[in-house]
Formats: sequence, C-alpha cells, structure tokens
Amino acid sequence: MAEDTSTLRDLAVPSALSLHSSISGPLIELDDLELKLALISMVQHNQFGGLPTENPNLHLSIFLECFEVLNLSRVSSDANKLKLFPFSLKDDARAWLHSLPVGSITTWEQLSEAFLAKYYPPSRKAQLSKQILCFVQQEDESLYDAWERFNKLLRLCPNHGFEKWLILHTFYDGLTYYTRMMVNAASGGAFMNKTVSDGYSLIEVMAENQYQWSNERVEPKMSPSRSNVDSLTLLADIVDALAQKVD
Repeated sequence: MAEDTSTLRDLAVPSALSLHSSISGPLIELDDLELKLALISMVQHNQFGGLPTENPNLHLSIFLECFEVLNLSRVSSDANKLKLFPFSLKDDARAWLHSLPVGSITTWEQLSEAFLAKYYPPSRKAQLSKQILCFVQQEDESLYDAWERFNKLLRLCPNHGFEKWLILHTFYDGLTYYTRMMVNAASGGAFMNKTVSDGYSLIEVMAENQYQWSNERVEPKMSPSRSNVDSLTLLADIVDALAQKVD
C-alpha cells in the first residue's frame, strides 16, 4: 500500500469534500429545473429561523404552497421537496438541519416529522392548547379583536383536536360580562340556545359589524353611570345592525 505523503499542514486544512448533507435523495437533472431560481427565491421569502414566535405549521403550509408551482414529471415530488426545503430555513433552523446524521433523511415524511418534532414538540402543543382553553377577553379589547386573537391561537395549534362546540363555548365563556350581554341580546335572549353553526355565524357577524363601524377617535373618559348607558346604546345599535343584516 502506498505511503500517505500528506503533511500535517495538508491534513489540518479543512476540505469541502468531507462535508455531507443529512438529506439523501436522487439527483435532479438541470433540464428539469426550469423554475429552479424563481422557486428558490420564492421559498427564501418565507424562511424559518427557529424562533419561539415563529409558526412551524404555517411554515410547512406556505412551503408546500410554493412547491405546487413546480411540476416535474421525471422526478418524484419527494425528491423536489427534499432539495428545496433547506432553502426555506435560516439561522438556528438551518444549523439544526445540518446537525442531523449524514444521509439520515430520505423521504419528505421523515423530514417534515423531524422538523415538527424539533420545533413543535408535544410540550408546545400542550401549552398552546392550554392558552386556547384558558382564553379570556381583555377589559379594553373589542369583540372583533378578541375573536381575531382567539382564531390566531387556533391557527398556531392546528392539531388541537377540540370539537367546534367546545371551541365556541370556550370563546363565549371567556368574554367579559358586557360582551356576553351583547351577544345574548343579539341571540334573542340566550346564546347557549343557538346551534353551533348559528353561533359561529352570529359571532362572525357581530365581529365584522364592530370592525366595520369601529370609531378610531379617542373618546374622553366617562363616569361609570355614563359608561353603562353608552354600553346599552352600543348594544342597541349592534342588535339593529344584526336585524338589518338578517333582513
């Protein structure tokens, strides 16, 4: 066997040949990548860095939407997703992908499961589920803003597993006294007598109406008695608006 004549200096110099990807997939011919640069640019506009404030489920959804632009007949969709996904990551998330064992990822299912296991573990799902079930409307928060914030929590935890009736009941139960009073009045007396479908529709209509007719002017502070009168006036206005919408 020939003796290795490499010097210590030669051996100490890093070589790119020793760098390997954790993702292993079939080679894609350049002729098949007519949209390569455009698609990579599209994917890079929605990069995930691994911050706690980022939504890994939403990232995967947007990535798959971008991927639908690519339509190759001679290469499996798994292979395309595996090659493109690294471009959608940055910072800690990109470092995490490079830290996986070489060649350990061979299918899109493996990659997506590993990604969610890292950035959407059971503990995070449990935390988000708890936030949904413990939802409370803030004192200075409108019905529209509360409904938007509640739905944002649901989007952050798409696999919460809660049935629609429980979701609606949780939101209603978390409303302030005056907001519940308005909702009950708009329901004809008792919101809990509504069906799930009708209940959703009512909340949507009330929230939309409040958003469309919200007053952005800063009003002077009022005494409690004046505030109660104005709350009843607002209630009457909302009920009238709902009646007109139904008609």
